[in-house]
Amino acid sequence: MNRTSAARSKPRSLANLAPDDVKSTVDGYTDIYDAGLERRKEHYRSFVNRYYDLVTDFYEFGWGQSFHFAPRRRGESFKASLLRHQHFLAERLSLKPGMRVLDVGCGVGGPMGNLARHSGASFVGINNNAYQIERAKLHTQDVQSLCRFIHGDYMQIPEEDDRYDAAIAIESMPHAPDKTDAFREVLRVLRPGACFAGYDWCLTEKFDSANAEHLRIKNDIMVGDALPDIASTSEVSAALQTAGFELLEARDRAPDADPEMPWYRALQGRDLSLSSIPRTPVGRALTNLTLRVGERLRLFPEGSREVCTLLNAAAYALVDGGRSGVFTPMFFFLARKPGPPRD
Repeated sequence: MNRTSAARSKPRSLANLAPDDVKSTVDGYTDIYDAGLERRKEHYRSFVNRYYDLVTDFYEFGWGQSFHFAPRRRGESFKASLLRHQHFLAERLSLKPGMRVLDVGCGVGGPMGNLARHSGASFVGINNNAYQIERAKLHTQDVQSLCRFIHGDYMQIPEEDDRYDAAIAIESMPHAPDKTDAFREVLRVLRPGACFAGYDWCLTEKFDSANAEHLRIKNDIMVGDALPDIASTSEVSAALQTAGFELLEARDRAPDADPEMPWYRALQGRDLSLSSIPRTPVGRALTNLTLRVGERLRLFPEGSREVCTLLNAAAYALVDGGRSGVFTPMFFFLARKPGPPRD
């Protein structure tokens, strides 16, 4: 059975790793996390790469090809809200055919493919995880003439200066060990006058570092999503400016959602559809149970359930962060590289 047909029959349990490698990869990931902030920053490439080796198949099973959140309108499907959230960036950047756009941390290529179809612009996606690039090439086959991929680190982009007409980052910058350095590298490869737009995961002004529950939410999100730390909205804005960008716009898009359709609704089990089941608390519990039994029967490799448990804890923390208002996954920024635009 090939990988595609397996995906139709059951959750792909870490199909990119050999069965004997799953447990050791889980242990390596947790060792780096438990070693503390400086170790996570120092070994961020290994830290994040191990994480996506472990979770990419789980994400595709439960989330599809676009691993991000979106502010939803009343009556709008989850999938439609994701697409509209992506198109918002295209509109703010005025993407059009002939433009060359860098997708910073492109994941499995879902948003990149959608934006190429929508705008006709050409995209280059950079990603540190080889397996995700493999998946991205598959997901963008119909627009492969508009999509190219770089297996590399966005902290050290292997491209010349002043090369791109625009750049996007959809919930990928939370993995950066240093925001300013990451933004500075994006600035370098943009042409003068070009703009950079994206969504970042942030702590809001409601976050209280002396509040134990707030700290628990932050920690569970960090460990479940391979984040060295979580910046505040003001820190992200300051980092963009320190890097050399002109900050044109910066705001949390979470309040743009209908009050009955918050961004974390997808994790609460309030959307009743077959495709939404894996994202719900019941679906997550069933997946965890299936993996526990499957590991004992040797249907799934040892460590699979541990990955699922890690993701489930993060999911509950994301809901708690959204409900309390101390966390947002959609701090929108639009920044411009100084200088006159070039023809």
